[in-house]
Amino acid sequence: MTKPHVLVIPVPAQGHVIPIMELARRLARNGVKVTFVNTEAIHKVVINNLLLEKDDYEDLIHMVSIPDGLEPWEDRGDLIKLTKSILESMPDKLEELVEKINKQDCNKVACIVADGFMGWALRVAKKMGIRTAAFWPAALTSQAINICYEKLIKDGIINNDGIPLNDDMIQLSETMPPIKPKNLPWMCFGDMVTKELLFQHAILIAEGAMLAERVICNSSIEMEPETFNQFPQLLPIGPLLASNRLANQTGHFWQEDSTCIEWLDQQSACSVLYIAFGSIANLNQAQFTELALGLELSHKPFMWVVRTNMVISFPDGYVERVGSRGKIVSWAPQQKVLAHPSVACIMSHCGWNSTIEGVTNGLPFLCWPCFADQFLNETYICDVWKTGLGFSKDDQGIITRGEIKCKVEKLLGDKSFKDKALEIQEKVTSSVRPGGSSHQNLCNFIRWIQEKATTNDHHDRV
Repeated sequence: MTKPHVLVIPVPAQGHVIPIMELARRLARNGVKVTFVNTEAIHKVVINNLLLEKDDYEDLIHMVSIPDGLEPWEDRGDLIKLTKSILESMPDKLEELVEKINKQDCNKVACIVADGFMGWALRVAKKMGIRTAAFWPAALTSQAINICYEKLIKDGIINNDGIPLNDDMIQLSETMPPIKPKNLPWMCFGDMVTKELLFQHAILIAEGAMLAERVICNSSIEMEPETFNQFPQLLPIGPLLASNRLANQTGHFWQEDSTCIEWLDQQSACSVLYIAFGSIANLNQAQFTELALGLELSHKPFMWVVRTNMVISFPDGYVERVGSRGKIVSWAPQQKVLAHPSVACIMSHCGWNSTIEGVTNGLPFLCWPCFADQFLNETYICDVWKTGLGFSKDDQGIITRGEIKCKVEKLLGDKSFKDKALEIQEKVTSSVRPGGSSHQNLCNFIRWIQEKATTNDHHDRV
């Protein structure tokens, strides 16, 4: 029997692979065949850390790779270099892959679902006469900024290179949260040349979204109602989390340390600070030291994710002093950690995956954004949802140990943050349950892919 066949392609970054991998699993659970395309470098680490679910749909997901154009030894941490290489080399490789699949497989590729940052893949799909869908893995408001780039130029807010012309707050609509010019996603990286190059990439993202027949978003109406009202053609299907279906999260680049769950089991309810800054963000040694000492001064039990690729060192005698009060791991099963009753709050870089995971588990936030859309997410957490606090930096640009201790005490000493967190948790989790808006949109999207195909118990399986 012929099955609908979808090719899924993410950005080669941790925060992008995980949510679109979850989308792929939802498609497979509903009888859709999925070819999941990573770059060769990312494919290797994902396969090494893949947690397979022993379900009858597992054989519907086929993991493949194509080269990103860089040599194996080249630095993929150079965002500009990697982006240029992808744009130059991957479109032809993707076209070759689709042609190969269509020659060998009776289930020809019917639709390409591309990460919204990979608009070039949608152009390949259009060229080959294949249906198109874009998946936006971040807050919709961050995509709205890209879509509105022409209006921002026309209104004299930014110049043709994306650089703000003044420091006035930016309001995309009367009801959407105001945005600081310095927090425009392309303004949060490097020097002026880098900012201008990233603005050109933002234009490509916006144009890619216009190519797609469907644009689905890993958010919910309840999280960003004003933005979804402004852009009704963009469909929320999130938060798209493995924990919503009581499954393991997959797509990790690092091996998870499961001993942290056992450590959490030994802690009191709602007592633990969880600290994690995602897969990319780094702290310099001075800031790392202040954070370490701030956690020590808090006198709270804490779990801290310190990646092995972070080039830092702990203060002398630190690990011995904090003893069993601190659990330091290189990578954690974050969705399981945040769902644990011992966790009181999350100190986060405010990446969108961490944001929606914290919201879904009713946790207040201590916000430590580093770049891109993370500052926008902090605005939602602190100013819109009112579920968290940000930090203030000193004259040297450092968040001091005293500031950290103070904000920990303030967040955990004010019950209103937890109350607000539980309030939005209920709204957001209801959206992904049967009958909820995100659940219904996902069902409709799967139905659109399947076209006239029929499945049993469709609504219960997503």
